[in-house]
Amino acid sequence: MKSFMGKKVDYSTEIIAGLTTFLTMSYIIFVNPDILSNTGMDKTALIIITCIVSGIITIITGLLTNSPFAMAPGMGLNAFFTFSLVIGQKIRWETALGMVFLSGLVFFILTLTGFRQEIVKAIPKDLVIAITVGIGIFISFIGLQHLGLIVKDPQTYVKVGEFTPTVIIGLIGFFFIILLDIKKIKGSLLFGIFFITLLSIIFGYNELPENLFSFNIDVSKIFFKIDILGALKIGLIAPIFSLMFVDLFDSIGTIVGLSEKAGLKNEQGDISQISKLLGIDAIATMIGALFGTSTTTTYIESAAGISSGGKSGLTSITTGVLFILAIFFVPIIAIVPSYATAPALIMVGYAMIKNIGKINFKNIETGLPSFIILIMISLSFSISTGIALGFILYTIIKIIKFEFKEISITLWVINLLSIAFFIF
Repeated sequence: MKSFMGKKVDYSTEIIAGLTTFLTMSYIIFVNPDILSNTGMDKTALIIITCIVSGIITIITGLLTNSPFAMAPGMGLNAFFTFSLVIGQKIRWETALGMVFLSGLVFFILTLTGFRQEIVKAIPKDLVIAITVGIGIFISFIGLQHLGLIVKDPQTYVKVGEFTPTVIIGLIGFFFIILLDIKKIKGSLLFGIFFITLLSIIFGYNELPENLFSFNIDVSKIFFKIDILGALKIGLIAPIFSLMFVDLFDSIGTIVGLSEKAGLKNEQGDISQISKLLGIDAIATMIGALFGTSTTTTYIESAAGISSGGKSGLTSITTGVLFILAIFFVPIIAIVPSYATAPALIMVGYAMIKNIGKINFKNIETGLPSFIILIMISLSFSISTGIALGFILYTIIKIIKFEFKEISITLWVINLLSIAFFIF
């Protein structure tokens, strides 16, 4: 056993753990650009930026907190950025990046002041779970669309698409991922994406790039194209709040869960590094927005590396270095089609809905608002709409029951912002 920043660790175990985390979450290299490119952002530049931001922030996390946690652009948050802000509300992607930056700035201020704890206390646990589950359903829906299994219909809005060759290839890859997952093989999503892409090449639906490697790192099309001033509009307050809010609860839930798994709590049961981790998370969001990507957050896939024995920041540093090295494989990554990443989206959605059983639907006070959040996030194609309606309904039920004392000032503020979202 050797020492790393004061912790006695086995270096080989930590490096293997870092590789495991990378394999488990590296699907983000494919999926994040695939989602964000729907806004008109350059996909090749997005691939490079995803690798750079994930690598740098994860390395910083390891160095500053000595924790085996990895960070990258968050799933769900990138969907919110693309489909709710840019496509849904017709906001320029440059302005949307400015909104991401401002949400990170607000989150950072809340972290410094400790106000985030008041927000956590104000929101019922069931509604927090419902947000995660609703985003999971939303992500799966997007995956089914990218696969071609769900298509538009003028009468019923959506229907099952035709089983074209690419849909069949995608489904074969989906079952391949399931097989790997059953066998508990690390990196099943990544291997599934590779498998589908390989099948698409074999059957002539895709072509290999001329060069397998590239040292031409050009991110000029999106790097520092952020429009912060354009995001400073009263009508954008609610969606900025939604970005911050979702990241806040996603980060807290993930960090608490991972810390429990990694044994990072002290004798009092507190996580000594949680404020620092949340601070890094907020700063990562601002840095990511400046570089040209949606909200960056702590990844639950870090649990894979922790399960493999990762205990220190060396695990995170290893993961971060691998993300940086992935930059030079952009030509290979760029040929991955949407239907290859679709099964990964479906599986990520599945992973996000696993806590649905923890919602107490028998209690109408939290059960009904949770239900509204679940269905409205996916059916309205808007994460912020689902969240806002859920919180407003929760407060209305409290008012009907004359339980005004249970509505905190923080919750009133959240409701005012939610109402402002619909007005503006």
